[in-house]
Amino acid sequence: MSVSAASVVVSARGAARGAVRDAGLLAGGSGGPAALRPLVGTVLDALAVGAGERCGPLPRGGPEVVAGRVRAAVGEVLPEYGVGSGAALGVLVRALAEGAADPADPLCAAHLHCPPLAVAAAADLAASALNPSLDSWDQAPAASELEALVCGELAGLVFGGRVPARGGGRPDALVTTGGTESNQLGVLMARERFGRGVRVVCGENAHHSVHRSAWLLGLGEPVTVAAPRGVLDPAAVEEALAGVGGRALVVATAGTTDAGVVDPLPEVAEVVARCGARLHVDAAYGGPLLFSEGLRGRLAGLERADSVSVDLHKLGWQPVAAGLFVVPDAAELGVLDHRADYLNADDDAAAGLPDLLGRSLRTTRRPDVLKVAVTLRALGRRGLAELVEHACAAAGVLAGLVREERGLELRGWPELSTVLFRPVGASDEVVAEVRRRLLEEGRAVLGRASLDGRLWWKVTVLHPRVERGELAELVKLVRDAAADVAAGAGVACGAEVGA
Repeated sequence: MSVSAASVVVSARGAARGAVRDAGLLAGGSGGPAALRPLVGTVLDALAVGAGERCGPLPRGGPEVVAGRVRAAVGEVLPEYGVGSGAALGVLVRALAEGAADPADPLCAAHLHCPPLAVAAAADLAASALNPSLDSWDQAPAASELEALVCGELAGLVFGGRVPARGGGRPDALVTTGGTESNQLGVLMARERFGRGVRVVCGENAHHSVHRSAWLLGLGEPVTVAAPRGVLDPAAVEEALAGVGGRALVVATAGTTDAGVVDPLPEVAEVVARCGARLHVDAAYGGPLLFSEGLRGRLAGLERADSVSVDLHKLGWQPVAAGLFVVPDAAELGVLDHRADYLNADDDAAAGLPDLLGRSLRTTRRPDVLKVAVTLRALGRRGLAELVEHACAAAGVLAGLVREERGLELRGWPELSTVLFRPVGASDEVVAEVRRRLLEEGRAVLGRASLDGRLWWKVTVLHPRVERGELAELVKLVRDAAADVAAGAGVACGAEVGA
């Protein structure tokens, strides 16, 4: 090896050692903030550049183009020598931002995918830096107390109007990854109450996780009942319960995924009580209406449930994940108790160390409660209510704009913040093609819902500051795209859609 070549090798090794030292700095401890400060700046710069290059709600070009850009940006996934923190962060965060679906863009409105509040995202940074693990008190002393306080307060929001049980139990909640885990807990609680012979009864409108939960827990296939107009029929529920007996769990929904509608909770709760069954309400979407005095009446009857799912990463504007499983009596959560001597030894519990292992089906858990606690403290109940009310009102504005268009058909007035519409007289193929074209062009992100034997565009309004002009832009965009697709297909509705 020549002297010059050897010098290059030595230089490369020296740079690699520097990169390791740089990237190996810790986020916690007294030196953590100093290590994080320049990296946070790098991240923020990369986010700004990536968003500018994307310039819209979705990257242009479709899956293959986006994948190619990512591969080009990443290069070697595991290089022999590292490039250092700044370079790695700058390239990869920029690539992710450029290729992201941005829920902060009002035209990104397909799913229950909210734009997170900046204050909640900042709190998440602190949670990552401190890295508590909520499976034992000695890993998360302050975080475990914070979780207990926040869960108790939010459980009271759900069940505060309920008459206490004879034992005087207090409401409580567990932090979950979202509606799927919460619904699984609801089914599990019913199984522990009634045994493995319990039957799950749900509507055609129920979230897919209800069926998956029954499968995971070794139960029979749920009895699926009619949901005319998209909501549960109480009479059909009663008929189903008569067929399976009282050892049953009825799952109702407060905010369906497809149409954002709420089942008739008071009537369903009455049927469930009369038949001696158990009621779980999937309020993952609609639950945050409880913050609003003006809107909480839409969830009347929720307090009669035996368990409830609520997601704050939907109408709560939290970074994923921020789910809750809520019960009216904390004692019911005792069925989740689990022993592992290295985490919750009996003598430690007797000495007063809190037992966290029974507060989740998971062991290692990050402190997702911190961002929720910061948001509650920062905005208060009225501040959150204002955001929820704005999103629901904006859905009404969008529905009104659609109704004014002669070439568009509105399926129904929104109960929460979901609006379904389609071109008058168009085929399902046209509806689907319009959605895909807008996705590929990166111009708008619309959802899809198959209801009433037809395919609808779905707009889920979760932007807490969206304005009328932005909603009007969305209507014009899809109307014009539908006209182009219909005209290209040579179908009769083309002229009508463009009218």
